[in-house]
Amino acid sequence: MNLWGGHLREKWKKEKEKEKEKEEEKEIEIEKKEKKKKKKEEEEEEEEAEEEEEEEEEEEEEEEEEEEEEEENMEKRMRMRMRRGLPAPKMPTRKP
Repeated sequence: MNLWGGHLREKWKKEKEKEKEKEEEKEIEIEKKEKKKKKKEEEEEEEEAEEEEEEEEEEEEEEEEEEEEEEENMEKRMRMRMRRGLPAPKMPTRKP
């Protein structure tokens, strides 16, 4: 009986070790998946931030273009009034 008991004990230990190894492998795989997921989320956040920056830059450029057009239109109006002999209108002050 002692031989069988020892043999079974050894077999049981090996099975437990195999189970532990499988669990460790599963944990490692889960960690890898979490890292990939986290990395993917960070990349998406970076892309969103870049898109927002681009949109803001485009908006600023559009605003500058509109301001330049307004100034050009005002200058044209003043020239037309000057040609007609009318007094120049007061220039609007820019708001800070």
